[in-house]
Amino acid sequence: MPLDVDSPKIVIAGASSLLGAELREQLEASRFAAVDFRLVDEELAAGTLTEMGEEAAVIQAVDEDSFARARFVFFAGSEDFTRANLDAARRGGGTVIDLSGGTLGATDMRLWHSGAEAQVGTGNVYAVLSAPATAVVSLLDALTTIGLPRIGFIFFRPVSEAGRSGIEELESQTSHLLSFKSPGQAIFGTQVAFSLLNRYGEESREDLSKVRERIRKEVCPFVRKQGVAPTIQVVHAPVFYGYTFAAFAEAESAIKREKLAEVCEKAGFVLWKDEEGPLGNLAVGDAAMHLAPPETDLPPAATWWSWGAVDNIKLPAASAVKLAEKLI
Repeated sequence: MPLDVDSPKIVIAGASSLLGAELREQLEASRFAAVDFRLVDEELAAGTLTEMGEEAAVIQAVDEDSFARARFVFFAGSEDFTRANLDAARRGGGTVIDLSGGTLGATDMRLWHSGAEAQVGTGNVYAVLSAPATAVVSLLDALTTIGLPRIGFIFFRPVSEAGRSGIEELESQTSHLLSFKSPGQAIFGTQVAFSLLNRYGEESREDLSKVRERIRKEVCPFVRKQGVAPTIQVVHAPVFYGYTFAAFAEAESAIKREKLAEVCEKAGFVLWKDEEGPLGNLAVGDAAMHLAPPETDLPPAATWWSWGAVDNIKLPAASAVKLAEKLI
């Protein structure tokens, strides 16, 4: 049932971002479709023409009334933008739902894991888990049921995590290199096209170590009770959209592949079928977590590898909308 059109407004802060655009689309397809929306962002994005509900909409700069009388405030821009406007959003009285990571560590913040509909913390500020953190927590939820002394993850980060400018730089570098021209490096400070990297250039504002730290901050509150601290690594991948990851797990004793697959499905993963072809970032275009069938190296089958993929834009946006629907 749609909400009453007279319901208080919803604010999307960071509306010009990729996450902001995806949020608009998913909210239009949800129970909030008839609600009054306000789109705001940083000064540089103010005046941008977009679309909301098949009508033209203009993204506005944040002012003192931006968050007044809001039922929900979604932060979908940069972490710095979220931190700069968080107090104003609090004063507006609405529930804050953060997708940016900018509220991590706030005293009134609670983490939201949509897969298990679980939360950690108290307060009126919700931080939605990023796509990698959702995959980590979900896989841990599955594997701790069978005994799990050790698990590690390697995430391959797409350039869309740096926003539209990151996408444009990979596009530009690719075309320039194919034309034997020098590639521009304004965003990443190094060549990211055709290259896997453990870090970006020294002058880049993008920092893989900070990405890894955010994932750890999101994951640790959920896994403390399980006594398992996963190791996490993040590397750059020269792709536009979609995180892919490799996970290594060691069980306490041998376990059958069918049992592993069963617990992973119960935790919310969609198991990839061989007839669907190889699993990669291009195969994922929805809000689901996809996992290839687990593989083992040596008998007894107590150590397992898993390969997975999640959409870095659609998954957190869907989690945020699911949370808002749960709260009304």
